Amino acid sequence: MIESIIQFLSGIIISAISSLGYTAVLLLMAIESACIPLPSEIILPFSGYLAYTGRFNIWIVALMGALGCNLGSAVAYWAGAHGGRQFLMKYGKWVLFSRRDLEIAERWFQRWGQWTVFFARLLPVIRTFIALPAGIVRMDLWKFHLYTFLGSFPWCLALAYAGFQMGAHWDSLRETFHKFHYPIAALLA
Repeated sequence: MIESIIQFLSGIIISAISSLGYTAVLLLMAIESACIPLPSEIILPFSGYLAYTGRFNIWIVALMGALGCNLGSAVAYWAGAHGGRQFLMKYGKWVLFSRRDLEIAERWFQRWGQWTVFFARLLPVIRTFIALPAGIVRMDLWKFHLYTFLGSFPWCLALAYAGFQMGAHWDSLRETFHKFHYPIAALLA
C-alpha cells in the first residue's frame, strides 16, 4: 500500500517536473511548504538528476526550491496568523496536536524567535509545518521570509546535489530505495 502511494506521488512529481521544468520545482515545493506533505526528498533529488543530465542547473533548482518554500510558507503563515491557534485548540486532537504542544511551540518561539524558523527549515518533516506556529505567534513577516529562505536554500541545494551525484546510478538506486518504504512509513507514523 505504502509503496503504491509513494510510486503514485513519485510519478506525479516526475511528470510535473519533466513537463513544467523549474516552474514545477517552485510549485511543488510551495505545496510541500503549505503543510501538505509532498516530499521534497523526491522533488529535489529528481531535479538534481535532471541537472546531472544537463537539462537543469543545480543552482537554479535550489533557488526555485527555496522560493517555493517561501511561497507555500506564506500560505501556512497566514493560516496560523488568522485563526490557526483557535483551529488547533478545537481540532488539533484529530492530528495528534495537543494544547500542551501548542504552548511548547509558543514558548519556543518566544525564546528563540527567528532562529526557530531557520533551523527548522533544515529538518525533515518539521520544515513542512514550521510556518504555521510562526504565524500563530505572529513572527515579523520580513524576518520570517528571510529565515525561511536562508534555511530552505541549503536544504534544497543538498537534496538536489544528492540527486546530481546519484545521476549515474539513478535506475539502480531506485530499486534500492523501494526496500526502505515500510521502515520510512513506520518512522513517519
